[in-house]
Amino acid sequence: MRQVKDLLKSKGNQIWSTSPESSVFDALQLMADKDVGVLLVIQDDKLVGIFSERDYARKVILKGKASKETTVKDIMSTKVLYVSPEQTLDECMALMTEKHLRHLPVYDDKDLVGLISIGDVIKAIISGQKIEISQLENYIKGLLYGY
Repeated sequence: MRQVKDLLKSKGNQIWSTSPESSVFDALQLMADKDVGVLLVIQDDKLVGIFSERDYARKVILKGKASKETTVKDIMSTKVLYVSPEQTLDECMALMTEKHLRHLPVYDDKDLVGLISIGDVIKAIISGQKIEISQLENYIKGLLYGY
C-alpha cells in the first residue's frame, strides 16, 4: 500500500505559501506565477490557514469585495486538516472525500514537509492500479502458457 511519503518522493515537496497580511491580489498573483490553486498561509513559521481559488471565488468575488484591499487572513480557511508521511493514499482519499478537501498539508512530527492534492492522490492510486493489473495479466498468461 503506497504511503504519502512515497507520493512526496515522486512529486516533490515544494510548498508555496503566503502570509495572512498579504493582499488577496498578491496571493492570486503568486498562485498564477507558480500555476497552483492553493497557498498555505504561514505566520511565524506556523501554518495558520489555507488560501484557495475557492476561497477567492466565494468570499471575495461573490461578496463584492476588492482583491487589492482584502487580506488573505480575512478569507482564508482556518480549519486545516493534515496527514503524516506514513498514512496511506487510501486513507487520504477517504479523508479528502469525506471532508470535501482538495489539499492536505503533510506533517512529519511538527515539521511541515509537503502538500498533496486530490489530483496527486488519484494519479498515484491509478498508477498503482495499472501496475497491479499488468502484474496480474502477466501472472495469468504464465498460468495459461506455462511460463
